[in-house]
Amino acid sequence: MAAPPLLGETIQIGIVVRDLDAALARHRAVLGGEWRVVENGPDNMHGLHVRGRPAAFSMRLALSGSAPQVELLQPLLGPSILDEWLERRGEGLHHLGVHVESVDDTIAQMEAAGFPCLQHGYGFMPNGSGAFAYFDTEAELGYLLEALELGTE
Repeated sequence: MAAPPLLGETIQIGIVVRDLDAALARHRAVLGGEWRVVENGPDNMHGLHVRGRPAAFSMRLALSGSAPQVELLQPLLGPSILDEWLERRGEGLHHLGVHVESVDDTIAQMEAAGFPCLQHGYGFMPNGSGAFAYFDTEAELGYLLEALELGTE
């Protein structure tokens, strides 16, 4: 396995859940804070792929904080790697999100380093910018890495 590319700062902790509303209530009770709920999928994103093939998946998520941000993710339409994770491992830590300048460049670099891209897409920001890609680092780290190209708001 080749050395992976240097990834940017860890900016997100992703936790997969079966029921976003119930998980959000638990997290608010313990962590407090302001949470923003968003639904992402084919209606507001493009170029969605799972395991290298075009796919239509969607998820509800709740976001809080920024240093790093906590993200709760509930799969809706699938299949997706979120569904797979819930089936195999149940609720809990799913990924760490790291900032990158280019998701496309990072996909090429991570795959060359032996870390396949499991799922990716474009346009999650309100103005249609932004991109994400999840990489298979489970054997090495026990969780996935997500590259986040933040775009502009």
